[in-house]
Amino acid sequence: MKTINQQFLTGERALFKAHDLQINNTTFADGESPLKESRNVNLKQPIFKWKYPLWYSKHVTVDHGLFEEMSRSGIWYTDDITITNSTLQAPKLFRRARQIKLDHVHFSHAEETLWNCQDIELNDVQANGDYFGMNSQNISINHFNLVGNYAFDGAKNVEIHNATLMTKDALWNCENVTVYDSQIIGEYLGWNSKHIRFVNCTIESDQGLCYMDDVTLENCTLLNTDLSFEYCSNIDADVVSTIDSVKNPISGKIHATAIGKIIMDDSEIDATQTTISVDQESRAPHAV
Repeated sequence: MKTINQQFLTGERALFKAHDLQINNTTFADGESPLKESRNVNLKQPIFKWKYPLWYSKHVTVDHGLFEEMSRSGIWYTDDITITNSTLQAPKLFRRARQIKLDHVHFSHAEETLWNCQDIELNDVQANGDYFGMNSQNISINHFNLVGNYAFDGAKNVEIHNATLMTKDALWNCENVTVYDSQIIGEYLGWNSKHIRFVNCTIESDQGLCYMDDVTLENCTLLNTDLSFEYCSNIDADVVSTIDSVKNPISGKIHATAIGKIIMDDSEIDATQTTISVDQESRAPHAV
């Protein structure tokens, strides 16, 4: 494996089709696609300043890297990339890539990032930006902090641990998602999704958890959550707090410490298909 040390590279496709390289302390300045079609490349402390640095690449590692804002749309159609201890300032960084591992990474502008990607592992990742993770599959996440709306729209096969998600309209149109030990703040959580499970989570969501099929909550706290479970089927909810209101669930069971109001105003729904209960010491819910 050849080594490149402390270079300042400019011009389009500066290292086009590079392979079997160790690249240290090198800056990729103006010039698009510097490492397009690269193979078996390890980068230590690189700085990427311009667009499309790693397209159609395979078997890449980046450690202590800096992706500046204009390195946007940086990692598309790439297979097998690991990024550690790095700061990623550019938007739209990952698209249609696979086998992605990110460890101790900060996305400061994560708009439209990780779209249509597969086989993703995130550990100790912070991100700020809308539409994170759209239509991606096979995602494993631990210690994740996200600020940005519409996260994981259309995602499939997602497992999240120890996360804080401040995101309106998160987890829409999803399938096979489990969230453990996390805090989720945002309106309209989970609409149009199926096979969704929350375990030991704290959730605040105006009109959240609606239009879902097979939704499970285990030992969860719902704060300021109203009009919940509307048109949901196959509900299995164990909530260790008060739910402000429940509206027109289709089927399943809902248990909570207390429920402020139960609204059943759709004559087409058979209310007997949903069992709703509260702790005996709590005030009985008021049905409308």
